[in-house]
Amino acid sequence: MQAIDFTLHFSFMKPTLLILAAGMGSRYGGLKQLDAMGPSGEVVLDYSVFDAIRAGFGKVVFVIRRDFEEQFRTQIGSKFGDRIAVDYAFQDINDLPAGFTVPEGRTKPWGTAHAVLAAEGVVNEPFLMINADDFYGRDAFAKIGADLASERASDGKSHYSMVGFYLKNTLSDHGSVARGVCTRGPDGMLSSVTEMTKIFRTPTGAENRESEPPLPLTGEEVVSMNFFGFTPDIFGHLRAAFTKFLETSGTDLKSECYVPKEVDVLIRDGKADVTVLESNDSWFGVTYPEDKADVVASIRALVAAGAYPENLWA
Repeated sequence: MQAIDFTLHFSFMKPTLLILAAGMGSRYGGLKQLDAMGPSGEVVLDYSVFDAIRAGFGKVVFVIRRDFEEQFRTQIGSKFGDRIAVDYAFQDINDLPAGFTVPEGRTKPWGTAHAVLAAEGVVNEPFLMINADDFYGRDAFAKIGADLASERASDGKSHYSMVGFYLKNTLSDHGSVARGVCTRGPDGMLSSVTEMTKIFRTPTGAENRESEPPLPLTGEEVVSMNFFGFTPDIFGHLRAAFTKFLETSGTDLKSECYVPKEVDVLIRDGKADVTVLESNDSWFGVTYPEDKADVVASIRALVAAGAYPENLWA
């Protein structure tokens, strides 16, 4: 009954931007979410919030860790509290369903599905899930914002959306990246997402080196960059998926429960469909310290072209 009520009221709600910012950035070597990239000291997620406001979003929720809450609130949240509603959710490795405990020696977070679940208590409207350290561009926010504000069919199935980017535009020259490689059906809807965690750029495109021999990729594949539009019923799906994950992989000290993988399961089980939206903007992001110079240069070029002001929050 709750899902029906949500559907009836979606058209009256402004969507929420949910930013996953709890990761340490182990390969980057620090809190890259707080590393200045813009000409006036902006961090990457400043541009996401700016674009979300332009696209009509009504709230931003940051999923962070308690240990850097004060620093995050001071450096980030205080910037735009007078421009958009701001709230926080906290990802804790010990926050598990009843009957489960963290195995001895585990320090790694449980993955993006667990991070999204941390926000269940503060998100009651359609929302966009993004990474804190990815720059997606204005066009992506405008398109998914319009989709999230549209009516959903009351047909017993969950209806979600995503913006996909071409793999070749999401690679790093400095090491491997993890991407959800997508396929689409004849109707253009998402038909599958395959999580690949060790994709390297090659002279002919890319390859995934998770196993031998490596899987060659052209670079033209559409990939998920964790830019998903959800309705609140995703929380129930992810709770069930995370419990199942813990039952099968909870003792693995490095296993993670990924949102794209669980979306793929929902599609295969006929419980959800996902509209794939195409963006005209280029994605860029910071995985390794060496990526920073490219991101800084890309942002400066956008500012010079008039896409963003010199100082976002002046």
